[in-house]
Amino acid sequence: MDENTGNQLPAPGLPASGLSGAGLFDHCLTDEGLALLWSLLDSGRYELREPEEAALLCVAWLLRAGETGAAAALVEEIRPFAAEVRFAPHLAEQPVAGADAVHVRTVGEVAGALARRAPRPGVAAQHEALTVWRPFEDELLDHWLRAREDSGEDCGDRTGEGAALLARYGRLAAAHTRCTGHLDPKSNPAVLRRALEERVAGRELSPRLAGLLRHAVDSMVAKRGRPGSAEHARLRRAQARQAGRPAHHDLAALVLRRLAPLDVSRGLADVGPLIAPVTAEEAAESGLPAGTAVPASVAAAVASARSAPLDTLLEEGLVPSAEVLGEVAEQLVAAHTARGCADASLRTLLAAAYRARRGRRYPLWWSPEHHARITALPWVRAVAPWAGDPVEEARSTLRMLGEACVRAFPGAGLPNLPVRALSGLARLAGLPVPFAAEPLFDAYSGMADPAVLAAARTAAGLLRGTVYERYHGIDYAAVLELADARDRHGFALLCAERAGRPGDPPANDPAVVEQARILTTANLATLVVHAGVTPRGGWEGAARGAFAAATGPAATAKSTACAWRQLLFHLALCDADEQARVLTWIDARAARLPARNAARIALPLADLRLAASAVP
Repeated sequence: MDENTGNQLPAPGLPASGLSGAGLFDHCLTDEGLALLWSLLDSGRYELREPEEAALLCVAWLLRAGETGAAAALVEEIRPFAAEVRFAPHLAEQPVAGADAVHVRTVGEVAGALARRAPRPGVAAQHEALTVWRPFEDELLDHWLRAREDSGEDCGDRTGEGAALLARYGRLAAAHTRCTGHLDPKSNPAVLRRALEERVAGRELSPRLAGLLRHAVDSMVAKRGRPGSAEHARLRRAQARQAGRPAHHDLAALVLRRLAPLDVSRGLADVGPLIAPVTAEEAAESGLPAGTAVPASVAAAVASARSAPLDTLLEEGLVPSAEVLGEVAEQLVAAHTARGCADASLRTLLAAAYRARRGRRYPLWWSPEHHARITALPWVRAVAPWAGDPVEEARSTLRMLGEACVRAFPGAGLPNLPVRALSGLARLAGLPVPFAAEPLFDAYSGMADPAVLAAARTAAGLLRGTVYERYHGIDYAAVLELADARDRHGFALLCAERAGRPGDPPANDPAVVEQARILTTANLATLVVHAGVTPRGGWEGAARGAFAAATGPAATAKSTACAWRQLLFHLALCDADEQARVLTWIDARAARLPARNAARIALPLADLRLAASAVP
């Protein structure tokens, strides 16, 4: 529904003039209004732009559940505000997203990206060359071939035809300016045209120009065949088919029209109809050929708005990086409480209420503070007995998100976006240890953040005596002593010493920061110990994935260092048999690497074998 229609609820059975304020509130409590609300609960075809718009749907759910007392109490509590606050939902064409559904981009974001697609100059120039200049060059060539046959020489008396060709060239050059190849004086068509100008002017061709003309004609015939020949006709038909293909920006505009009726703030439960080939009706309206397929680049842009469970998006490759996963994580955090509801309609309703944020009234909309505000709303309190335990649901969501980070991006580490989402979930779950977000050191004092000490203590307890400790040469006893003493300055000095920067280096020194990441495992130990994360497929699979990331074609020195750190952590949590299998697999993969990649990991790989073979 359009925002300009105010409080009107244009549903069957309502007055044509619509209702607003207290009138809308009272109508929703009639038999007809409740029937509509119950149908919306079942179909999900509603939209909540503010959390308040979930109130009457909660009333309807309570009544259907037989909780008439709770429903009546809720109505009496919110009725005094009915004239000023809209408590009814908006109708929508598409069902509201479920509690487990997430998306990378909204319909509005995809529409904006498609709207910015403009004609590509290179493609436009190629189209002009195929449709304008190639046919004209064929006419020029055909003119000189016929002149040669008529006179036995590289000239002819077809001055009238030649003048017409030159005049048409002038008109074409003025109207079609994208392609400039015809302006090259050394090109074969330019030689044909220059010779024609001489003949039309009544001048004999100079020996040099006559020689250039013969060479140009012979070269063009040898390359493409004589105009009208079977060989030439096949080539021109293929080029005509290529030129006749719709431009990508035209098909993007078609898909943009398909998106127009949809809610811009949502994802897409089904992207299939939006990227289907051009229909007959669309062909009649747009002039695009019916049956034309939507280009892969346009289809990929639409697919990025696909709304589905996180695992589905990961399997389909729609979450391309850990940073994007961090953005998607906010949607999981926002609706985590709703996932504990046994009733599907209530689960969907509460998720929509938590996600309602039009106008961004709550700046930290997925934060624990936002959850506290939403949970305190009377209608959310009223259905709370049928919702899940928020603490347990936060822990479950934390495990799911942490597992997804490790499984999907085993060599990428945890960037700040997912770390912040994990931190919010940890607070909701009541976990005692926070996640350490960067910057890890205070910019002014140079001291380590308190969360860094907590993460280092957790890592020490998990990794003492492992290949991780031996490879990095970590003195975990010293780390524990600093962590227990809460010695933030001493920890910073330890990191500096390990980085070869004794003294008090700048807090943003990359080598010192990397040592802090090593000592804290960049939050991986916290995920394992306090969130109970174990990747699907086990740590053996994560170790292989990290090695693949460290040695892949797109790997850089920085990404390789990060992936190698991840590899050491994953390997440390493998048992002896798993470690042996991973190392055998790594040796086999390393032997097939290009020489440059193999040289880059030769020394770290030797150190890894040494650390793995050492007796704990």
